[in-house]
Amino acid sequence: MFNRQPHASGMSNSGDHETIIAQGVTVEGDFVSEGSVSIDGNVNGTVRAGSALRVGPSATIQANVSAGNAVIAGTITGNLQVTDMLELTETARIQGDVQATRLSVAVGATINGRLTMGESR
Repeated sequence: MFNRQPHASGMSNSGDHETIIAQGVTVEGDFVSEGSVSIDGNVNGTVRAGSALRVGPSATIQANVSAGNAVIAGTITGNLQVTDMLELTETARIQGDVQATRLSVAVGATINGRLTMGESR
């Protein structure tokens, strides 16, 4: 009973941890995470998520942002680079250039900037 090892569905040491910036929290400066990041607050600076990024509808980001995968429901003022899948929900507001390999845009989402699709070179 007590000798069982953690299995694949539990937390691992592979760096795939989630960092949460809650609503009401403001981060100033460069924010870097090797794992997943969930933002519902405010970030000013740069954001780099090594894995997945989720930006909630109440989030306001004034930063250049990069991530492996991203689901955006809030506001980003800055350039956004996603190496795999980018999903913009109906409440997403992007003011800046967007680069993604794959893209899904819901009706109502806005992008004011240049959009580049496909693998980065």
